[in-house]
This record gives sequence, structure tokens and C-alpha cells, in this order.
Amino acid sequence: MRARRANGALATTGATRRDAEFPVMDTVPIIDVGGLRGGSPAAIREIAAAIGAAARTIGFFAIRNHGIAPELTERLFAASASFFALPDAEKDRSSKTLTGTKYVGYVRLAQESPDATQPPDYKESILFMRDFGDDDPDFVAGRPFVERNPWPDLPGYRETVMEYFTELQALAMELHRAFAIDVGTDAEAFVRCFDRPLSGLNLLHYPPPPPGFAGVRYGAAQHTDWGGFTLLAQDDVGGLELQRVDGTWIPIDPIPGALVCNIGDALMRWTNDAYISNPHRVVNRAQRSRYSAAFFCDPNGEALLVPMEGCVSADRPAKYPPITYADLLRERLEGLSLAP
Repeated sequence: MRARRANGALATTGATRRDAEFPVMDTVPIIDVGGLRGGSPAAIREIAAAIGAAARTIGFFAIRNHGIAPELTERLFAASASFFALPDAEKDRSSKTLTGTKYVGYVRLAQESPDATQPPDYKESILFMRDFGDDDPDFVAGRPFVERNPWPDLPGYRETVMEYFTELQALAMELHRAFAIDVGTDAEAFVRCFDRPLSGLNLLHYPPPPPGFAGVRYGAAQHTDWGGFTLLAQDDVGGLELQRVDGTWIPIDPIPGALVCNIGDALMRWTNDAYISNPHRVVNRAQRSRYSAAFFCDPNGEALLVPMEGCVSADRPAKYPPITYADLLRERLEGLSLAP
């Protein structure tokens, strides 16, 4: 999954959600979202209510009938595997330079750490954002986190990645409309914050566990995601685990054709903690590689994270000071460590 906050920064998230208000759940719900595209108003409200219930109680759900062609996902995973099979020197040409507001690119195996006290994640990854042309206003203005994608020299790779990126961004807007309906605000309230998004597509490879693995070295250590929400496609290896409200961990088993959705920190802020950005991790216990693709649906850098209409009341005052998403992202990146 995504690079996580530094140790200790989870406290404000986790501590507010560990109480008797939320039930202990043993699995994530599976929701058919086909009706979000062209369905009746009643059907859309029903789907929005189901999505909202999952977001409020466990922060995770799986979606079916989402409109992403299986053939496109297969091509994406094939392209991903082809990149990670390259020699290290070739992959390093696309390396990430984590300085200031730059964070797209490749991270080598066991290079990324949550902080100096933690062992590195046993995974490698490469992250892409939308493609910025020379005349893109945000690129010309030098806005934070607006940078060129470091494309590898592989036939069809860029085209496949960006086709998938575009499809997932459109799906994410449909889900954001459902979230808005659920919290009782204007259906376009979230969507208006995504006309110049900082969304990212992270392709991940978790090799088989190293010798001496005792089930305690994580492919991706405990973390929450930073943005609006994440849409995850995963292969059949498994290893994704969710922390329940009682602190125990449960697996999120792969479901053929489904995408896993989890709430991120920005959406939790927007809903004033009505939705849960829940800790999760990846532990690859299999004797083969695990591949996944995480689409981070992140808003415009200038989007102000203040509670949406319907999420604040006299009994539930705002819990967070206003912050732009670019500033939140910069804050989170300060806790990320990349080994040389």
C-alpha cells in the first residue's frame, strides 16, 4: 500500500475510533455499485447508504459491477510485472526523489521505512500521477506535487497505466457522489475538489518472504492512507489485513473481479470522523510474489479539508483545523524515510 505516517501519528486517528460505538466486524461488505451509473435515484440512494454504513463502521468495503474491464486490469498487472522483472539498474532510472514536494517514481525493495525505528517494508513500488503536459497550468506554475512521471522504456506501458488511471478516476467520482449523498450534502460537493487532482496509481510487488521469515516482517507495515480513499486491485495471493475496532487483525481475501475500497485521512477529515480511515497492513506469507495496484483518489492540492455540510453540529463540533490537501500531504511525507 502507500507509504505511511511516522510512528505515533496514527494516535489521533486510531484513538478516536476505538470505542463501543462501532461494532466488531469479521469481514468487509461486498457492494454492487452498478446502479451508480444510470441507476434510478432510489437505487443510487440505496447504494450510497450501503457504502456509508461500511465507511462509518469499518472503513473498508469491496465493490462489484464497477465497470472496469477485466481485460484492462489484466493488462495493467502484466505491465506491472514486466517492469518489476527488469534489472535493478533499469528500474532505478525511474527512481523516486523524495525531496520537498516530489514523490512519484520507483522505490527499491526494502528501501521504504515508516520511520528510523522501523524495519523497511519488504516490497518495491512505482507511483504515477496524471500526465502533465508542457502547457499544463499547474505544471507551468510549479504547484506542489505536480511533476513528470518517470516512465520506463517498455512498449505500451505508459498507455496501459494511463488508461487504467483514467478509468479509476472516473469511477472514483461516482463513489464520491455516493459519499456526498450519504452524508447529506450536495452530490457534487466532493467532485468539485477533483478537477485537478493529485491522485496517484501505485503499482506494487511483494516478493516471497525472505529466509527466516516468522510472520512478523511486513510487506507493508501498519498504516492509514492519506487521501480521499483508495481503490485496490489485488491478485489471488492475499496478505492484506485490516485492524478491527478491537485491535485484532482480519484478512481481506481477494475477490475475483472486485476492488477493495478504504477510506483515507482526507475523507475522514471532510466527514468530521463520521467515516473511518482504518489501519491496515500487508503480510505476504505465500511462497510466490504478490502484485497489487492501489489507486489513491486524492483531491486538488488547494482543496480545503473542512467538514462538509451535514457533518458538523452543536453536538459534533469540527475536530480538525482547516488544512489544504497539499499541506496535509507535505505533513505526511515528513514522516517517510527512504534508505539510500
